[in-house]
Amino acid sequence: MTSPLRGHRAFRRFWAGQAVSQFGDRVSELALPLIAVGALDASTAQVAGLTAALWAPNLAAVFLGAWVDGRPDQRRLLVLADLVRAAALATLPVAALFGAVTLGQLYAVAVVTGAAGVLFGNVYAPFFARLVPRSAYLAANSRLSGTRSAAQLAGPALGGVLVQALTAPVAVLADAVSFLVSALLVGGVRTDRPPTDQPEGPDGADRPDGAVLRRAREGLGFVLRHPYLRASLGCCTTVNFFTFLGYGLTVLFAGRELGLSAGRIGLAFGLGATGGLLGALGAPALSRRIGAGRTIVLGAVLFPAPIALLTVAGGPVWARTGVLAAAEFLSGLGVMLFDVPLNAVQAAVVPDGLRSRVFGAFATVNYGVRPLGALLGGLLGTVLGLRPALLVAALGGSLAVLWLLPSPVPRVRAPESLVPLDLPLPSGGRRDGAVRAAR
Repeated sequence: MTSPLRGHRAFRRFWAGQAVSQFGDRVSELALPLIAVGALDASTAQVAGLTAALWAPNLAAVFLGAWVDGRPDQRRLLVLADLVRAAALATLPVAALFGAVTLGQLYAVAVVTGAAGVLFGNVYAPFFARLVPRSAYLAANSRLSGTRSAAQLAGPALGGVLVQALTAPVAVLADAVSFLVSALLVGGVRTDRPPTDQPEGPDGADRPDGAVLRRAREGLGFVLRHPYLRASLGCCTTVNFFTFLGYGLTVLFAGRELGLSAGRIGLAFGLGATGGLLGALGAPALSRRIGAGRTIVLGAVLFPAPIALLTVAGGPVWARTGVLAAAEFLSGLGVMLFDVPLNAVQAAVVPDGLRSRVFGAFATVNYGVRPLGALLGGLLGTVLGLRPALLVAALGGSLAVLWLLPSPVPRVRAPESLVPLDLPLPSGGRRDGAVRAAR
């Protein structure tokens, strides 16, 4: 069967830019907490706070999405987001040269890069829909997710080597350079379709009379009224809250409780990321075989549950490394079985003129709970210990599937076959957006 993306040069360029930045991100994901733990002797609560600072800007995503929707300069906004992240990360190796890295600087870098990431994410949704034909949503998401998994496979191992060879602050420079390369590649991408639903006001600019607030309310109202998006949001929010309860503690647990070096932690994460790569490549085939909805349900359980494996880790160093790798493998497999078909479903049911507003509303709730989960994880890790906190994360995250079971999501066979219906907006308008379940 011919790939729907065959000969799509613009997508390949965009895909390449995402691949480069994803590899750089994996280095920073390991290096930033290691700077806090190793160089600054940060406490459990302070490490959790670093994770919270990275995700806190998502609380404003609903308003940013309302501002982004329909803007004609979306490609430039993607480039701007990459350049801001590159500049913020580059301050760490510069400060390290003078021995001036502080916990406050780490928090500031986390907030700035997180805010730029929110901007990129809000623009990504409508840009992706304009770049990729509807029939290729599942294939394109599989390739993008597969690249992310490949980065998770090799990135942590590379990060561990760079941290040990160059120190963690200098290793972050690799991520800064990756964003510069991404900006160069994305800046050359051209799409065939212009953005729709231009902002109101003269010359396409938002009026200063509450238009952004109204559009933000429309995006949130659309999500809450939509049977697919409402169930997806409940599931994603719950699983994100609990997995981030454990996310900020994993590197800390691996280093302090399991006694693993940065190189071994990177190796375990790299080996474990093969699960994500397998899931990203296999999700389209599994979705065709058992249905996209059932694949989403399977992934919703398999994503958070393996965190519990870490609570039984012990024995020789190879066994501890192996348990960490196994947990990462199963979790990576689950998250891709969850993400790939769910992203395709969401892309299929959201109208072009609402994409950034819907993404912003989704991100504010879904990603906004991540810093709360990280902070609670730091509290539980301090009061109960790291192992009990990780067990709570696994059990709570697995319950997220209860949002999906009574919804129409499990009945979806092929995302591209979902049929739009007319759905009222809070402002009294109507948008094509609610869908009938595909038979």
